[in-house]
Amino acid sequence: MTLAITLHVLAAVVWVGGMFFAYMALRPAAAAVLEPPLRLTLWSKVFSLFFPWVWVSIFALFGSGYWMVIYIFGGFAQVGTYVHIMHGLAIIMLLVFLHVYYAPYKRLKQFVADKNFPEAGKKLAQIRVLIAINLCLGLLILIIVNVGQRLF
Repeated sequence: MTLAITLHVLAAVVWVGGMFFAYMALRPAAAAVLEPPLRLTLWSKVFSLFFPWVWVSIFALFGSGYWMVIYIFGGFAQVGTYVHIMHGLAIIMLLVFLHVYYAPYKRLKQFVADKNFPEAGKKLAQIRVLIAINLCLGLLILIIVNVGQRLF
């Protein structure tokens, strides 16, 4: 169980922490010092480096989470309400990420490659909103895991 919890926590830190850093530090810094063509090129590269880690985090989170629920706690019927809430929010986060990855990010990469920066900017704006949603959900999950056992 220690290995599963460690893997689970590390994966959450990578995904949620990466979003926090990107949204709260990298985004305003890039906007302050880079013109749109360079800023959009930077973001395309940042996502190409960060998203593989998100995929690893997703597999680690869901794999370790399901393993703990099934093999440690005896199934979803045996866990507290807070685990069900975390699970539901995690599925929403996954769906948001899948949309980002397969729709606006895919188009962002193509628009940057084509040097169509106005359209690339529109896709980056979509990604920014969706990452903000996922960041809020991720932070909410972290709160729930820490207070859920006492509240639910």
